[in-house]
Amino acid sequence: MKDTLIQQGFDLLLYGMGTVFVFLALLVVATMIMSSVVAKLPAEEMVEAPKPGAAKPTVDAKLMKIIQAAIDQHRKQ
Repeated sequence: MKDTLIQQGFDLLLYGMGTVFVFLALLVVATMIMSSVVAKLPAEEMVEAPKPGAAKPTVDAKLMKIIQAAIDQHRKQ
């Protein structure tokens, strides 16, 4: 029995879309399982980030003057 070209195309369409549907369904199930596993893990304590104003500058005054001179020279050009 010969299948027509339309029938072959329809079979290929169903096979391809079925494969994609099964893959996406498995992906959703795996994501839900991983999400439930992660939700059961103990939460770590949040560490506060240091305040931006509290940090001392790590660049000494001499280096700061050198950087400023380089910026000034660049802007003159």
